[in-house]
Amino acid sequence: MSSTESVRQRIETMLARHPVVLFMKGTRQAPSCGFSAATVGVLDGLLDDYVTVDVLADEAIRQGIKEYGNWPTIPQLYVGGELVGGADIVQGMAASGELHKLFNLPEPDRTPPEITISDEAAKQIRNALADAEGMGLFLAIDGRFQPQFQLREIQGNEILARANGIDVLFDPASAQRARGAHIGWTETAQGEGLSIDLPAAPPKVHGLDVHGLRKLLDEGRITVIDIRPADERARAPFAKAEVLDASSHERLLKLPKETPLAFLCHHGISSQRAAEHFREQGFRAVHNVQGGIDAWSREIDPGVPLY
Repeated sequence: MSSTESVRQRIETMLARHPVVLFMKGTRQAPSCGFSAATVGVLDGLLDDYVTVDVLADEAIRQGIKEYGNWPTIPQLYVGGELVGGADIVQGMAASGELHKLFNLPEPDRTPPEITISDEAAKQIRNALADAEGMGLFLAIDGRFQPQFQLREIQGNEILARANGIDVLFDPASAQRARGAHIGWTETAQGEGLSIDLPAAPPKVHGLDVHGLRKLLDEGRITVIDIRPADERARAPFAKAEVLDASSHERLLKLPKETPLAFLCHHGISSQRAAEHFREQGFRAVHNVQGGIDAWSREIDPGVPLY
């Protein structure tokens, strides 16, 4: 079997095993490009379970998927083994409701969000739109509640919110995340531009040192989620922690959204990404254990082996 045929077979096997597959740069928890992040943001707003393939980790798949679907760019979304398209198509289908139909989901809520815009921001937006005929101001807010303003062509299926004489356009997921938003104008040492306050955003991930973690554990007020691989957990166990892996992910996401969670890894780096992922899913009391199991061993329990 040639290498090309082998790669094609690997792709076909993945598509046969999983109903929804996104070939992307990076992972669902840590996208490595804006287009992949935008597509993940759309899918996270609709689906709990789908598979991502990091093409940056496999050059053969990176080139092979372009040939397989005769599609030159990444990301690529496949549903039921069929190519749906890249970031622009996925975002457009989400805005129109076509993606909801594809996944047999209810029609999206298209209620315009109530927003406010400061006088200075409105003035600057008018100036920007003066020479942009046919263009509109879009506000995309991803699952991490990271906003991105864009000037682009109006398609006609967007959700429109009007404030201070300015039209702002949204896709359905962004419209939900924008409720109560205030758009202002800010000037800093780095420059000036639009700013946005998002009251609907869940609280940020909190850093938690190991002394604070011990106190919360003693009081029974925290659930620890250990994201380390099995070999590291066996080398330096952390008692009573939940384990985050492919089989437990969906179960943990079903915990009540007010459950206080503390994410633990070796040094507190990978756990930060996992904590951000759970925050994106609506959890409102999310902590990252600073220094990880290494700090726990050094400062709290020397009986836990260092590695």
